[in-house]
Amino acid sequence: MDITLIVALVIVLALFFDFTNGFHDTANAMATPIATGALKPKVAVAIAAVLNLVGAFLSTEVAKTISGGLIREGESGIQITPVMIFAGLIGAIVWNMVTWLLGLPSSSSHALFGGLIGATIVGAGFGAIDGGVLLSKIVLPALLAPAIAAVVAFTATKIALAIARGSESTTGSFRYGQIFTSSLVSLAHGTNDAQKTMGVITLTLVAAGFQAGGTGPEFWVIAVCALAIALGTYMGGWRIIRTLGAGITDVSPPQGFAAEASTTATILASSHLGFALSTTQVASGSVIGAGLGKDRQAVRWKVAGRIAIAWLITLPAAALMAAAAELIARIGPIGIAIDAAIGLGVIVFIFLRSRHNKVDASNVTDLIPVVPDDPSALSGTVEKTEKAL
Repeated sequence: MDITLIVALVIVLALFFDFTNGFHDTANAMATPIATGALKPKVAVAIAAVLNLVGAFLSTEVAKTISGGLIREGESGIQITPVMIFAGLIGAIVWNMVTWLLGLPSSSSHALFGGLIGATIVGAGFGAIDGGVLLSKIVLPALLAPAIAAVVAFTATKIALAIARGSESTTGSFRYGQIFTSSLVSLAHGTNDAQKTMGVITLTLVAAGFQAGGTGPEFWVIAVCALAIALGTYMGGWRIIRTLGAGITDVSPPQGFAAEASTTATILASSHLGFALSTTQVASGSVIGAGLGKDRQAVRWKVAGRIAIAWLITLPAAALMAAAAELIARIGPIGIAIDAAIGLGVIVFIFLRSRHNKVDASNVTDLIPVVPDDPSALSGTVEKTEKAL
């Protein structure tokens, strides 16, 4: 297959992954303000989309980690090929769609990394993966960032609840504050997650010889990736918003404020250092920490456990899917066509399946309990919510 054609195909597929990343991760910023009533659902996703767009232009450090760090360069240049990247994206997109259907806030980032790693191992061997970068920039942040966010959110929640206790007007102020903090999360998300697709496209251009190695993403790459993730965000990941907003804990305005502030601080610090962490894991960790900050019994550990399992299996699951796609692609142009057909078929099936139990802006809050302004009046768990999730 002509190299220009396969590069164009990979770019289109990468932008579709960026789109799925957008609607998959909308919940990171907007689940808690929607849950507390600080923002209406459609207003929330619109704000998130605009700020994701802006944030994508603020940093390229994470993009450089992917385009110039994760995959080693051999004697003849970078060892990954556009076909391997194509297979990696197939694995990442399919996993994103599966977890979206299940309403699980899994990591789009780890789906992407897993896809690239699985396809590269099959196509170029284990030696093509830079273990040092994988460990320091991806694995360690994946372990540390959610824990740090949870601890910060726990502490911030204790302080916020102490300030708000017995004062409905103060708690209402936290609800307004959530508009600011959730907006910061969206901005921070753009500085981290949009960069990953930029890095993939840049990696493809370098692998195909259309761009010099060691260079960052070009402006047109930044622009189209920013637009793709913003559009996906505006579509709204309603199923995952419901899980984060109602599944882990009943969120009061002070807790939401604390969780969002913790998520923002963690993501911005990681983006500055070039750590390609999972904003989904950070946001989920913050919500758990906020729940613990009120009461250990306020956290629905069964739901949290399902989310943790999704965290653990995302990278290897996407890697296995991508490895299978790479094996098929090695047949040649026919193999690439088979991969594309299978991927499209799975996406269409999942989309049609989701119509049987539709979750959108009109019903996303139906199972989210109304939390009173007085945090001391929170009632703990809500049985119908836990059963539905």
